[in-house]
Amino acid sequence: MSQYEKAIFAGGCFWCMVHPFDEMDGVEAVVSGYTGGQTENPTYAQVTSGETNHTEAVEITFDPEKITYQQLLDIYWSSMDPTDATGQFYDRGTSYRPVIFVNSEEQRQLAKESREALDKSGRFGKPIVVPVEDAKPFYEAEDYHQDYYKKNPEHYNRYTIGSGRAAFVEKHKQ
Repeated sequence: MSQYEKAIFAGGCFWCMVHPFDEMDGVEAVVSGYTGGQTENPTYAQVTSGETNHTEAVEITFDPEKITYQQLLDIYWSSMDPTDATGQFYDRGTSYRPVIFVNSEEQRQLAKESREALDKSGRFGKPIVVPVEDAKPFYEAEDYHQDYYKKNPEHYNRYTIGSGRAAFVEKHKQ
């Protein structure tokens, strides 16, 4: 019987980071939340104020016998703009910065190798600037943020199209 593992990725608004992973075989759960800051159990209002230093992220519980961490990294790179360190599309500031938060040395090595290979590929035409950082406590976001793309599909679709995210992802997908 397989042991589940966790992966934590930040790529702008966590609403947009759930959908790419959510229905992949081997992904057991994708939770929107906050990590990387100093306040315990922060709220959305606190995080977006910039005072907590948290980043919006998703925590993915996955079965490594069905989907590998490398496959999750490939999905991550195809879901956001890895050349923008100060936010993503409409969302600006530290709470929307892209980051790979690692839970082990193996994840760190794979993330760094993946980032380096992507940078060398020239796929995005600019340097890849996503940092790889140690995972810190992950705090689940409020219920209304969970599965937002399912609960509010019209708003979610307008947001991804209007922000330019959908077009960017389509242009750079492999």
